[in-house]
Amino acid sequence: MSAVSAEAVTPGAVRSGSDSRPRSGGDGAAPLAPRAKLLPALAAVYRAQLSRARVARIPLLFVATFQSVGIMIMMRGVVDGGDEARAVVAGSSVLVVAFVALNLLAQYFGQLRASGGLDHYATLPVPPAAVVLGAAAAYASFTVPGTAVTAVVGSALFGLPMAHLWVLAAVVPLSGAALAGLGAALGLLAPRQELATLCGQLGMSAALLLGVLPAAHMPAPIAYARDLLPSTYGVEALARSFDARPDWAVVAADLGVCAAVGVVSLAVATWAYRRAAVR
Repeated sequence: MSAVSAEAVTPGAVRSGSDSRPRSGGDGAAPLAPRAKLLPALAAVYRAQLSRARVARIPLLFVATFQSVGIMIMMRGVVDGGDEARAVVAGSSVLVVAFVALNLLAQYFGQLRASGGLDHYATLPVPPAAVVLGAAAAYASFTVPGTAVTAVVGSALFGLPMAHLWVLAAVVPLSGAALAGLGAALGLLAPRQELATLCGQLGMSAALLLGVLPAAHMPAPIAYARDLLPSTYGVEALARSFDARPDWAVVAADLGVCAAVGVVSLAVATWAYRRAAVR
């Protein structure tokens, strides 16, 4: 039995027989990669989600556009023009955004949560806000072609002026942000994938019934419910742009409501993502 002096044992020289890995610091923990900043991470998630949407969602975009055009053709038989025609065209155009940004995004996050796909994003060094905002922005921007086609076809069908259709450049991203945030929150908060799909379908149906049908013919309780739907203000902004001299202050106010709802809904969706990712 040999004795070893205490002076011969240097700090860090004693290791267990099962742990012979080199130590990188005083506590033995390997340094982790730094967390990515919000904007670069957001751009990376946006590009990845947009590429995925182009491959998997193009047929559904055709369905959404065809559905909206079909609704306008059907309504053409009962609506001649005026405010009702503006409401039909604007509601059908924003319905494309609701179909993709609200319905499909709720289904996507519901499926991602049910299949454990959130664990993959949780391991990446990206902020939770980048995941939610990137996916929401990709789905919202994916609706631009269908919304533009629907608005142009509807304007030609009902004889509405197209001079102010440039307002779609504000309507699509702002109403898309509000609806995408709502869809992401519904998908992440739903306890089951089936419920997320159901919530997305109900939200799209609400956008259809409350957005496309003229508000003047709705009962008072339904009109109040219409005011609670985020897409309503995008519909109103687009409908006012068909006037010969639009009231741009009111249009800006409607778009401001969309922006405010978008900020709140995306913040709730980010919180829901954090909540779902740590479970």
